[in-house]
Amino acid sequence: MTAIKQSSVIQENKQYALDLCPVTYVMEKIGGYWKPIIIYHLAGGPKRYSELKRAIPAITEKVLIQHLKQLEEDHLVVRESKPVVPPFVTYRLSKAGQGLQAVIDAMETWAVKDKAGKFRK
Repeated sequence: MTAIKQSSVIQENKQYALDLCPVTYVMEKIGGYWKPIIIYHLAGGPKRYSELKRAIPAITEKVLIQHLKQLEEDHLVVRESKPVVPPFVTYRLSKAGQGLQAVIDAMETWAVKDKAGKFRK
């Protein structure tokens, strides 16, 4: 992976936007296609990796692992591992991740209304 030059103008502009714009901050944390979907499925309670993979069959294993790690680094998801053989690992939303529930619910509500409106035309 290529190192990001922290002193670049692009990085300065990005940091400026993160500091001033709440939407930019949220999108930095949960932006992209898969992260909101992962959060949506974890809102129902703790899940094992295999349960998430079954719930989101279109996601590749690599991407699911990467996004779970990123969500964990951003303190939105907690990874709990029990020291047994075979390993027993679960993922759950942290307090901060639970705070996103209203955002995910609003996205779901909007999608249902928008899809319904498209069929009425």
